[in-house]
Amino acid sequence: MKEKTWRERAISLTQNRTARLFGTAGAVFLSALLQSFAIQALVRPAGIISGGFTGFAMLAERAGELVGVPISMQAVMLILNIPVALFCARGISLRFTIFSLLHVMLSSFFLQVCHFAPLFDDQVLNVIFGGVLLGASVVIALKGNASTGGTDFIALYVSNRTGKSIWTWVFMGNAVMYCVYGALFGWMAAGYSIVIQYISTRMISSFHHRYDLVTMQITTKLGPEVVEAYVSHFKHGISCVEATGGYSKEKMYLLNTVVSAYETSDVIRLIRQVDNRVIINVMQTERFIGSFYRKPME
Repeated sequence: MKEKTWRERAISLTQNRTARLFGTAGAVFLSALLQSFAIQALVRPAGIISGGFTGFAMLAERAGELVGVPISMQAVMLILNIPVALFCARGISLRFTIFSLLHVMLSSFFLQVCHFAPLFDDQVLNVIFGGVLLGASVVIALKGNASTGGTDFIALYVSNRTGKSIWTWVFMGNAVMYCVYGALFGWMAAGYSIVIQYISTRMISSFHHRYDLVTMQITTKLGPEVVEAYVSHFKHGISCVEATGGYSKEKMYLLNTVVSAYETSDVIRLIRQVDNRVIINVMQTERFIGSFYRKPME
């Protein structure tokens, strides 16, 4: 088979990159629209709030109504997300940050211009279906290599910097928010808010392990080339040792690295561009000790 020239390979890579960008943009658009529909047609009619920054924005809007001060949920979402995104962008993918911010802006836009009618009259049905659709909207965004913003920015930043999860702290923050909501609007509403958050979280964890860590074991004949490409694109360390193929008896390289689960597809794509005959084994990492985030050389 004729080898591709460097120009043909460059064109092919550009086309693949463009296709991925369009795929991410489509996922973000669909996710934002679905989230807006779930909030207007299910969550608001049930008199409850979701979790994270979106839930806080809904709480601010309702609290404003209580005291007669108009507060825009959409404006609060933008005010909370933009500075957090700008701060966390230093430690996470720029593309991830841009598309996640795009999601926040599209959600705010859809909430402003769309007017979806309530889907059910029954509060329990609103809670169940609202949790499922909110979770589905997050899954769609994550599958497109983006997020719905908010606490996802902070969680990913901390995960990349330390290799640790902050979802316990996020849960505690949501718990405090629900207590405030219950004190203002009734504990029944707070209880249903917790239920919808639980359903959406279970929905997400069933289809996507957000920021779990995975170990990637890579077997290739082009060890130095793969390492060079990897360290130029990702901020994690990687080890490289020489090995011998058991069947071929040829010289091989065995590479090991630990990355966030959301980065796996990007790592695989990059490595296969360098060596399309590479063997990659992805394993769940139960515990990681050490420096997860590679600091720049002095």
